Amino acid sequence: MKFSQVMSSSGEWLRGEGPHHQIVVSSRVRLARNLRHRAFPGWAKKAERTLILDQIKPEVEQLPEMQDSFSELLQDLSALEKQVLVERHLISREHAAKGVGSAVIMNRKQTLSIMINEEDHLRMQSIRSGLQLKNAFKLVDKVDSTLEGKLDIAYDHKLGYLTACPTNVGTGMRASAMLHLPGLVLSDLINQVIQAVNKIGLAVRGLYGEGTEAMGNLFQISNQTTLGEKEDEIIARLTKVIETIIEKEHDARQMLIQKKPDTLWDQIGRAYGVLTYAHAMTSKEALNLLSVMKLGVDLGAFPEDRRLPVDELFIETQPAHLQKASQQKLNAEERDFLRAEIIRGRLKLFPKPDMGKVAREPDHDDTPSEPNHNE
Repeated sequence: MKFSQVMSSSGEWLRGEGPHHQIVVSSRVRLARNLRHRAFPGWAKKAERTLILDQIKPEVEQLPEMQDSFSELLQDLSALEKQVLVERHLISREHAAKGVGSAVIMNRKQTLSIMINEEDHLRMQSIRSGLQLKNAFKLVDKVDSTLEGKLDIAYDHKLGYLTACPTNVGTGMRASAMLHLPGLVLSDLINQVIQAVNKIGLAVRGLYGEGTEAMGNLFQISNQTTLGEKEDEIIARLTKVIETIIEKEHDARQMLIQKKPDTLWDQIGRAYGVLTYAHAMTSKEALNLLSVMKLGVDLGAFPEDRRLPVDELFIETQPAHLQKASQQKLNAEERDFLRAEIIRGRLKLFPKPDMGKVAREPDHDDTPSEPNHNE
């Protein structure tokens, strides 16, 4: 699988229609593992990192889940290509900074991604559409079990899995969901929700994780500790919290429709107008306006078949994607012009928002529960 094929597909997690997909963009479960008697990547010299890579990479490539996979050494990827993978949430920003002795392997659907020699020797993640933390865990747990049968993994019977960062010791698991919460933001309720989530020991982060801004009304909710709790307990607790946030987002949207309809219509109409006619647009402005367009689709102001084009623009208008698609390095001003041009082209056939079709949202209790499958 070539890098061009990665670029040509938006990935199952963005195209899919998992449970609660209108609000939960994606669910991700990541496991951190290390080899016994080997220095962690941050302490290992180049020669040892290369030995670790040579030991792990063939085993990962032979996984049944990695047939026809994308497998590449980080040193063989350009800075732009690595940033594209960051923008797709397939590797971390920290991994993108790596070179010799590091690699990434992912499956064709982009639902399974494995980083070698990031902060830990192995970082395995599954990313799924909608609220599917259980299914994401099933896939990555299956891969983990297979690799544990082939590699000598560092494990302590009292502490659990040993990791470079003490906060990952134990299960070595980070479970998270990316939520689209424009209703709570427009209603000025988002800070209350964030504070409540932080109080129960969960983390709220921005679009690209720790230390990043929540652009496009997108927020990552994740567990913070991995010691003293079983994997299924962490996932069950996180799922329950996310389901509560989903209800609060639905309630906030209903409140806007009922009590502030003019403000809501203005936001949707303004977003449509600017995106359709602007000739220069920053990444932050594009994400924030696309968020309002996405809300418009959710509420019925735009046809349902317009959802995917809007969702894809969240990724395609990011800086590295713009430059990779245009096959040239662009400065910020050039990116702003190209971003606006791409958005105008994509929205050219978009109908104007029909506020008359906006009605009360359907009872969200009718949303189907998480499907029980592994693909």
